[in-house]
Amino acid sequence: MGDDSEWLKLPVDQKCEHKLWKARLSGYEEALKIFQKIKDEKSPEWSKYLGLIKKFVTDSNAVVQLKGLEAALVYVENAHVAGKTTGEVVSGVVSKVFNQPKAKAKELGIEICLMYIEIEKGESVQEELLKGLDNKNPKIIVACIETLRKALSEFGSKIISLKPIIKVLPKLFESRDKAVRDEAKLFAIEIYRWNRDAVKHTLQNINSVQLKELEEEWVKLPTGAPKPSRFLRSQQELEAKLEQQQSAGGDAEGGGDDGDEVPQIDAYELLEAVEILSKLPKDFYDKIEAKKWQERKEALEAVEVLVKNPKLEAGDYADLVKALKKVVGKDTNVMLVALAAKCLTGLAVGLRKKFGQYAGHVVPTILEKFKEKKPQVVQALQEAIDAIFLTTTLQNISEDVLAVMDNKNPTIKQQTSLFIARSFRHCTSSTLPKSLLKPFCAALLKHINDSALEVRDAAFEALGTALKVVGEKTVNPFLADVDKLKLDKIKECSEKVELVHGKKSGLAAEKKESKPLPGRAAASGAAGDKDTKDVSGPKPGPLKKAPTAKAGGPPKKGKTTAPGGSASAGTKNKKGLETKEIAEPELSIEVCEEKASAVLPSTCIQLLDSSNWKERLACMEEFQKAVELMERTEMPCQALVKMLAKKPGWKETNFQVMQMKLHIVALIAQKGNFSKTSAQIVLDGLVDKIGDVKCGNNAKEAMTAIAEACMLPWTAEQVMSMAFSQKNPKNQSETLNWLSNAIKEFGFSELNVKAFISNVKTALAATNPAVRTSAITLLGVMYLYVGPSLRMIFEDEKPALLSQIDAEFQKMQGQSPPAPTRGISKHSTSGTDEGEDGDEPGDGGNDVVDLLPRIEISDKITSELVSKIGDKNWKIRKEGLDEVAGIINEAKFIQPNIGELPAALKGRLNDSNKILVQQTLNILQQLAVAIGPNIKQHVKNLGIPIITVLGDSKNNVRAAALATVNAWAEQTGMKEWLEGEDLSEELKKENPFLRQELLGWLAEKLPTLRFTPTDLILCVPHLYSCLEDRNGDVRKKAQDALPFFMMHLGYEKMAKATGKLKPTSKDQVLAMLEKAKANMPSKPAAPAKATSKPMGGSAPAKTQPIPVPVEDSVSSTIEAKPDLKKAKAPGVSSKAKSAQGKKVPSKTTLKEDDDKSGPIFIVVPNGKEQRMRDEKALKVLKWNFTTPRDEYIEQLKTQMSSCVAKWLQDEMFHSDFQHHNKALAVMVDHLESEKDGVISCLDLILKWLTLRFFDTNTSVLMKALEYLKLLFTLLSEEEYHLTENEASSFIPYLILKVGEPKDVIRKDVRAILNRMCLVYPASKMFPFIMEGTKSKNSKQRAECLEELGCLIESYGMNVCQPTPGKALKEIAIHIGDRDNAVRNAALNTIVTVYNVHGDQVFKLIGNLSEKDMSMLEERIKRSAKRPSAAPVKQADEKPQRTQNINSNANMLRKGPAEDMSSKLNQARSMSGHPEAAQMVRREFQLDLDEIENDNGTVRCEMPELVQHKLDDIFEPVLIPEPKIRAVSPHFDDMHSNTASTINFIISQVASGDINTSIQALTQIDEVLRQEDKAEAMSGHIDQFLIATFMQLRLIYSTHMADEKLDKDEIIKLYSCIIGNMISLFQIESLAREASTGVLKDLMHGLITLMLDSRIEDLEEGQQLIRSVNLLVVKVLEKSDQTNIFSALLVLLQDSLLATAGSPKFSELVMKCLWRMVRLLPDTINSINLDRILLDIHIFMKVFPKEKLKQCKSEFPIRTLKTLLHTLCKLKGPKILDHLTMIDNKNESELEAHLCRMMKHSMDQTGSKSDKETEKGASRIDEKSKVKGNDFLAEIFKKIGSKENTKEGLAELYEYKKKYSDTDIEPFLKNSSQFFQSYVERGLRVIEMERESKGRIPTSTGISPQMEVTCVPTPTSTVSSLGNTNGEEVGPSVYLERLKILRQRCGLDNTKQDDRPPLTSLLSKPTIPPPVASSTDMLNSKLSQLRESREQHQHSDLDSNQTHSAGAMTSSSTTNIDDLKKRLERIKSSRK
Repeated sequence: MGDDSEWLKLPVDQKCEHKLWKARLSGYEEALKIFQKIKDEKSPEWSKYLGLIKKFVTDSNAVVQLKGLEAALVYVENAHVAGKTTGEVVSGVVSKVFNQPKAKAKELGIEICLMYIEIEKGESVQEELLKGLDNKNPKIIVACIETLRKALSEFGSKIISLKPIIKVLPKLFESRDKAVRDEAKLFAIEIYRWNRDAVKHTLQNINSVQLKELEEEWVKLPTGAPKPSRFLRSQQELEAKLEQQQSAGGDAEGGGDDGDEVPQIDAYELLEAVEILSKLPKDFYDKIEAKKWQERKEALEAVEVLVKNPKLEAGDYADLVKALKKVVGKDTNVMLVALAAKCLTGLAVGLRKKFGQYAGHVVPTILEKFKEKKPQVVQALQEAIDAIFLTTTLQNISEDVLAVMDNKNPTIKQQTSLFIARSFRHCTSSTLPKSLLKPFCAALLKHINDSALEVRDAAFEALGTALKVVGEKTVNPFLADVDKLKLDKIKECSEKVELVHGKKSGLAAEKKESKPLPGRAAASGAAGDKDTKDVSGPKPGPLKKAPTAKAGGPPKKGKTTAPGGSASAGTKNKKGLETKEIAEPELSIEVCEEKASAVLPSTCIQLLDSSNWKERLACMEEFQKAVELMERTEMPCQALVKMLAKKPGWKETNFQVMQMKLHIVALIAQKGNFSKTSAQIVLDGLVDKIGDVKCGNNAKEAMTAIAEACMLPWTAEQVMSMAFSQKNPKNQSETLNWLSNAIKEFGFSELNVKAFISNVKTALAATNPAVRTSAITLLGVMYLYVGPSLRMIFEDEKPALLSQIDAEFQKMQGQSPPAPTRGISKHSTSGTDEGEDGDEPGDGGNDVVDLLPRIEISDKITSELVSKIGDKNWKIRKEGLDEVAGIINEAKFIQPNIGELPAALKGRLNDSNKILVQQTLNILQQLAVAIGPNIKQHVKNLGIPIITVLGDSKNNVRAAALATVNAWAEQTGMKEWLEGEDLSEELKKENPFLRQELLGWLAEKLPTLRFTPTDLILCVPHLYSCLEDRNGDVRKKAQDALPFFMMHLGYEKMAKATGKLKPTSKDQVLAMLEKAKANMPSKPAAPAKATSKPMGGSAPAKTQPIPVPVEDSVSSTIEAKPDLKKAKAPGVSSKAKSAQGKKVPSKTTLKEDDDKSGPIFIVVPNGKEQRMRDEKALKVLKWNFTTPRDEYIEQLKTQMSSCVAKWLQDEMFHSDFQHHNKALAVMVDHLESEKDGVISCLDLILKWLTLRFFDTNTSVLMKALEYLKLLFTLLSEEEYHLTENEASSFIPYLILKVGEPKDVIRKDVRAILNRMCLVYPASKMFPFIMEGTKSKNSKQRAECLEELGCLIESYGMNVCQPTPGKALKEIAIHIGDRDNAVRNAALNTIVTVYNVHGDQVFKLIGNLSEKDMSMLEERIKRSAKRPSAAPVKQADEKPQRTQNINSNANMLRKGPAEDMSSKLNQARSMSGHPEAAQMVRREFQLDLDEIENDNGTVRCEMPELVQHKLDDIFEPVLIPEPKIRAVSPHFDDMHSNTASTINFIISQVASGDINTSIQALTQIDEVLRQEDKAEAMSGHIDQFLIATFMQLRLIYSTHMADEKLDKDEIIKLYSCIIGNMISLFQIESLAREASTGVLKDLMHGLITLMLDSRIEDLEEGQQLIRSVNLLVVKVLEKSDQTNIFSALLVLLQDSLLATAGSPKFSELVMKCLWRMVRLLPDTINSINLDRILLDIHIFMKVFPKEKLKQCKSEFPIRTLKTLLHTLCKLKGPKILDHLTMIDNKNESELEAHLCRMMKHSMDQTGSKSDKETEKGASRIDEKSKVKGNDFLAEIFKKIGSKENTKEGLAELYEYKKKYSDTDIEPFLKNSSQFFQSYVERGLRVIEMERESKGRIPTSTGISPQMEVTCVPTPTSTVSSLGNTNGEEVGPSVYLERLKILRQRCGLDNTKQDDRPPLTSLLSKPTIPPPVASSTDMLNSKLSQLRESREQHQHSDLDSNQTHSAGAMTSSSTTNIDDLKKRLERIKSSRK
C-alpha cells in the first residue's frame, strides 16, 4: 500500500513516466482529462508533455497503451506544439501499435497518423509510413498501407504525394503475404481514383491475374473526379465553403476546381531511363549512307527497336538526329522516310524536353517533306512533328514554321496550317502571346484566300483554334480585314475545337467563371502562382492564367482586376466590333446616287457639279446640314462620300468649297458607320489635299475622324503608302506630321510598324528638308513607344542623319508616352485596358526586332567551311573561324537558320588550342547579338556546351565563357537554360572550376527571375554535393547560391531533397538550409507597370503581410487554399497549431515590432578603429571595386552584424529594393536620435550606401542621396571629420553618380559634395574629383570639372593637389574634349583660376594646342567684358542657401539648384542679391523702430539685446604687425624676382585659412607702405582686389557662420583687408589700375559688409563699419573716375533688377553715386564721358522712365536726373557729341532727355538746377522758411544748398557764438531728424576744429580735413558709442588701451612714428579732443533707423561733411542715453 500512496501523490507528468503500469494508467487517464479541459491551444501546459507523447503510444502494457493512445490523439488534435513530435510518435505507432493484436489499438494508431496529417505534417507521416513498408512484420505493412489508403481517400492526392507511393506499389504485389497483396490491391484501386494513367503504367508488369482483377475493379469506379472529404487545419474555411456550395447545388463547379488543382503524376517520371546510343549497331552510320535501300532500312529498323523504350537517357544525339533528318529530307524511298520519321517520333517521346535542342534542325525538313502525298508517310511525319512540338515551344520553332508557310506547294501549306492548329491546342493564352500570334495570323490570313480549298480549310481551322485559345479580344485586331463570311467560318471552326487543357484556356470560359465567383478566381490565381511551380509540363497554365493574363503582375493584381476586367471584356468586344468590323461591299455609282437622293435634298445633288462655285458652296452647306441631322443607322456613308467624290470631286478648285467638302467627310466618319470601303474612296483625295495651305487642316481633321472609325493602324498604312506613291514633298511631310500627332492621340497599340517603316526610310532620304524633318519627328514619337531598339533599323543611315535622329531620341528620353485620347480605347474600361497594355511595350520592341533586315547566312556556311573548322591543322581551323566571324560581322543581323555551323562551333569549344576556344567564344557572343532573341533555339545544342567551357583550367578562357553565357542569356532569358536536365548534368561533373563558375552564375541570375522551370529541382542534389566539395571556393559559391534556389523551390522541397543524403551530410545541409532560410530573398516584384497605376503606390503595403508565411515555407501546399482576402490577416483564424518551421504570421509581426523598439545602431567601443586596423592589415578586403562582388557584400554584412539591429540589417541586405527604401526611411527617422550610433557606424553606413549606388532603382538612389544630405549636415553640426578610410571607401563611388543622366540626382550629388567639404578638407577632396574627370561618362567629366572650379574659387589655388601646375594641366586637357559640356566646364574652371591668378595661369597649364588656346583666350576675354556679377552673386546667394540648410557651408560652392553647364554665364548676367545680408530673422535684427512698434506678437528673448556691453564697441580695430614672421618669398628682393612671387602671395590672400591670409596681407601691406617698392604691385591690382573680395565673401559666408572660429580672428582679418585697401587706394597710380568689373565687385562686397547684421555682435564691429566707410570714400575718390562711375551704374542696375534685393543696398549705391556727382566739377575733364553716357543709356534701356517711376522709392529717378543734369550743366550742348559709343540711340530715352534738359537749362536760372540736384533740399527750404529773422532763414537756406553748405554752417556757428541766447529750434523742428543731427554735428565739428587747430601731427599723413564717411552705416549694426555709464571718454584712454593691445599681439609700440598702424587710420586715437566728438552720429543706430523709416525725407550724401579724421572714436552722452532708454522700453514691453 505504501507504494500506491507514493505514486498517488506524484504530479501527472511524473505518473506518466512511472515504472508501475497502474501509475502510468492513472497518469494517462488524468492527462486525458487535462487535455480535454484545456481550451487554449497555446497553453504552456501542453509543453510539459512534449517529450512524453512517444511513451504514451509505445507503452509496453497493452491496456495502458490503449489509454495512452487515446490521450495522445487528444493531444495531437489540440496542442499547438504537437507538430514537433510527429516523427517520433508516428515511428512509435508504426513499430509498437500496428503490430498489436487489438483492433482498437490499430484504429487509434491510424487515427493519430491522420490527425498529424490534418495538422499539416503529412510529409513526415508519409515518410514514416513508407519506411514501415520495409518492415518484416506483414501486420505492420498491412496497417501502413491501410493508413496511407485512408489518408489518400480522405485528404486527396494534393496532400498525399503519390509519386513515392507508386514507385513501391509493384513490390507490394509481389509480397508472399496475401493480406499485404489484398491491401495493396485496395490501395491501387484508391490511387486509380486520383491518378489513372500513372498507376496503370506502373503496374503493367505485375502478375497478369492480379492486373486483370485490378482492371475489372478499375472499370467499376465512377468517372467523375474525386474530392477530398477531410481538410487540413488551414483549409477548414474552404471545407465550410464547399459544404455551402454543395447545399446550393454547386458541387460540380467546386469539384472541377479542386480536381484541377490536384498535381497529376506523370508516369514518365517513374520510369528508368535506357541508354541507347551505345547499343546502336557499330556500322549504323555507314549503313544509313549505303546506296542500297535495304541496308538503310536495316539501320533504321535497328534504331526503331531501340527508341521504343519509353524513357531514354540523355546524351549527345546530334549525329543520330542529323542522320535521320537526312533520310527524311533526301531519301527517295518513301518507306524509309516514314521509318525515319517514326524513329524521330520515338526519340522525341523518349527524350522529351531533352530533344528540344534538336527540334529546330528537324522541323523545317519534316514540314517541307509534307509534299509527299502517301498517307502512311504523311501520318508518320505528322506523328513525328507533333511529338517534336511537345519537346520544345512554339516560340522556338516559329521562325522555321513561318518560313515554310510561304512555300508554293499546297500540300505543304495545308499540313503546316494543320500542324499550327494542333500546336495551338496545346497552348494557353499565356503561352500564346500577341507577339507570337501576330506573325502566325498574318501568314494564315494569306492562306484563307488561297486558291486550294484544303489550304483554306486548314487555315480556317488554325485561326479557329487560336480564337478558342486566346479569345476574340486578342485575335480580332489581326482579323480586321477579313470579310464576314470568312469570319463566320473561323468562328464555326472555333466552336468545334477541343483543347488539350479543356475549356479553361479559352477566354470565354474564363469570363463565365470569374463573374459568379470573383473571389474564388482570384484565390485560385494566387494559388497558381505560388503552388503550381512543382507541377510538371505546361499544366499550371490554366491556373496561372487568371492573374497573368489580366494583370501581368503579382497575385494581388488578379484580385483587383479579374472581376472588373472580365465583366467589361464583353462590352468592349461589342463596341470594338461596332467600330472596327464594318465590312461593306463597294456599291456602284447608280446605287450610291439612289441612296444619297433618299437622304439629301434634290437641289443638293443637282448642284454638286455646277460650274458656278457659289452654287457648289451653297450645295455643300445644305449637304452639311443634312449630314448633321442624320441618325447613325440611316446614314449611307459610302453613298455620301461617293457623291462628294463625284466630279469635280477632289479636283475642286475653290478652296471654300473644298474646305466644306473635307469637313463633311470628317462629319460622316464621326457620325456614321464608316467602313474601310468608304475610307478607300476618300483617302486618296485627302492625302492630295493634306499639303494645301488652306485646306490642309481640314484634310487632317477628316483623316483623324477616319482613323477613329476604321482604326489608326489601317488608316496609317493606307495614308502612308498613298503619300509616298506621289511626288509632292509638302503632302509627304504633312502626312508624316499628321501621323506623329495621331500616334500621340490614338496610342501605339496594334500599329504595324513594318507597314510604313520603308516609307519613313524613303522620307529620310528625301531631298526636301521638310520631309526629312517630319520623318525624324515621327521617329521621335515612335521612340516614346518602342524604345531604343528603334534605332537599330536606321544603323545604316548616313552619320549626319543618324546624329539628327539621335538628337531627336535624346529629346524624348525620360518622357513617357501620352495617354491615348482617341480611338477604341475610350470604349473599354480601365480593367480591360490594363490587361491589354501589359503586352504592348513588349510587342513594340519585338516588332522592331522583327523589322531588322536579317540576312540568311546558311548558304555561306558551306560544307568546305565546316570541314575547315574541323580540320586537324589548327591554323586552318583558325582560318575557318576567322571566315565565320567575317560572315557574321558583314551580315550584322542574321536569321536563326545557320545550317551546320552550330555543330562545327560546338566541336571547337573543346579544342586543344585555347586561343581557338576563345575565338569560338567570341564568335558565339557575336552570334547572340546578330540573331537576337531567336538564338534561344540553339541554347541546348550550343549554349550548354559553352557552360562546359566554364570548367576550363585557364582563367581567361573561363572569363570569356562567362561573358558569352551572359550575352546569350541576355537575348534568350533564363527559361531555356533551366529547362531539362542539361544544367544539372553540368553541375554533376566534379570539376571545381565548372562548379564554382556555374553556381556563381546561377546565384547572379536566379534572384532576378520571377518564375523558374520545375527542372531546377534536378540541380539540388548536385548543389548539396557542392556544399561538401573538397574545394573551398566551390563550397562558398554553393552556400551563396543556396538562398536563391530556396527562393524558387521553397524550403520544404529543399529539405525533402536531403532525404537521399548520408545522415552526417544531411544534418550539415539542413543546418545550412536553416541559415539560408533566414537570408532567403523574396522573389522580384512584378514588372513596374503595376506601380504606375493609381493603386500602385499602396499595393506594396497591402500585400506586405502575405510574404511572411510564404518565406517560411514557400512551396508548402497550404497557401493555395485560403482566399486572398483572408491572406491579408494571415494566421489569425487558421489553426496551424503545430506547423514546424512555420511561424504564425500574426505572431511574427508582433515579435518584429518588439524587436524594432531598440536602437538601430549599437555603439561598439573602438569598433570603427578595429575595422580600420583590420583593413590596413589586409585582414579584410579593402573597399575597392568597379562593381560590388558578393564577397564585399558578405564582408559588410558580417561587420554590420555586431553594430546594426538584426531586423534593419535584413531590410538593408534584402534582394527587393522596396526593403532598401524602408531601411533608408528608418535610418532617416533615427538620424537625430542616434547621433553617436550613426557616427560609430559611419564607415559601414557609407559603404552600404555605395552599394546602393550600383542599384538600378531610381527611388532607392534618390532616398539614399536624401539621407546623405541629412547625414552630412548632422556631421558638420557635430563637428565630425571624416577619416581617410571613410572618405576613400565612399567619395569615389559618390563621384560616379555625379554623371547620372537625371538632373535631380546630379544636383543632389553636388549638394552632398558641397556639404562634405565641411567634414573633409577640400584639398583632399580635390584628387578624388580630379580622378572623376577621367571617366568615360561625359556628364561625369563635366560635373567634376565644374566642381573643381568651385573648389578653386572657394579655397584658392592651395586646394589644387598635388601641385597647382599638375592639376591645371590635367584640367586643361579637357578643353579639347569632344563633348561640348566638358569643354565648357574645363574652360570655366581655367577662367576661375585666371580671375584669381592672372596671366600666370598660362604658365601653369603648359602647352595647349592652338585651337584650345584660342578657345581659352576667347573665354577669358568674354569673362573680362563683364567680369563680374558671378562672384558677387555667389557672395550673396550662397550664404542664403547655406544658412537655410543650417550648415556652415562654404559660400562659393555652386548651389545644387543651378544648372551646371550654364552657371558661369548665368552668374555673369545676374546681379548680386543683397538680401542675403538680411538672413537674420526679424526678431533678432536690432531694428529698434520696428521692434518698438511691434505689438508683441512674436515672442523672442529680447533681454539678450540688453546684454551688449556698449563700451566694448570703443575697442579699436587692430592690424597685426608681427615681430618675426619669415615667409620664404621676401618682398625685399621683389624687383629682382619675377611676378610669380607676387602672384603666389596674392593667391594666398583668398586662402580659406585665416592665418595664411593674414600673413599674405601683412606682406603686401609691407610693400604698399614703402613707396619705392609699391610700384612692384603695378599690374597686379585687379588680381589683388579679386583675391581680396573673394576673401571678404569667404568671411561673410563661411567664417562668420562658423561657431568654432574665434570672432577676434575674423576682426583681425577684416582689419588687415581694410588696412591694405586703404593703403592701396592712397597710392593714386595703383588705385587707377582697378578695372570696372573688379571695382563693381569690390563695392558690392564692401556695401554687403556694411549691411551685415552679424557685425553688430562683434566687440569692434562698429569700428569696423567706420573703417569701411573711410575705405569707400577712398575708393570713390582715388579710383579711375570713369571705371568707378561705370561700376556704380552697373551695380545700381543689378541691385534694382534683383526683386528680392534689399532697398538699403540700392540706397547706399545711390549715395555713392551722389558723392561721385559732387566730385564731377573737379573730375569732369578726366572722365571718359562717352563711356559714362553708354552706361547711362544701358541703364535707361533696362529701366525706362516709366519703370523707374514704379519703384517704391523715388531716389533712383532722382539720382538719374541729378547725374544727367550735372553733366549737362558742366558740358553744355557739347554733351550731345559724346553719344558716339551708343549704336542705337532710340533704344533709350537718353538723347531725348538730354535735349529736353539743354532746352530747359537755357530757359531757367542756375539756382533752380542747384535745388534739383539736392534731394529733399527744396522741401527743407520750405519748412525752414517759417519764423525768425531773415538772416537766420538765409543761413539755413545756405546749409540746405549743395555748394554753400559749409559756408552756411560756419555762419550759423558765428551767429550762435555772437547771439548765444538765439533759439534755432523753430528752424529745425520741421526738418528731418537726420538734418537736425547733421546741423548739430556740423556745429560741433567747427567748434572742435577751431579749438584743436595745429595739434594734429603731420606724420600721420592724413589731412585734417579728410572726409571720413561717405555712406551711412546699415540698419543692422549697433553703433551707439560711449561707455555704459554715459561718461565722456578722453583720447588718453584709447592710447593706453591701444598700447596694451599691441603688446598682447606682439607688436612694437615704438614704430608708431615711422608709419601709423592701420589702427590709427581706423580709430584715430592720437587726437585728444577736450569735448566728446559727435562725428559718429552719422553712424549712430538711431539716426540710421529714422532715416530708413522716413523715406520721403532722405538726405543726400553731402550730409557727410569734411571734418577731422581724428574725431571718430566717441559719441555724445545724450545719444547713448537715448539708446539705453529705448532698449529699456523694449525690454519692459516684452515682459
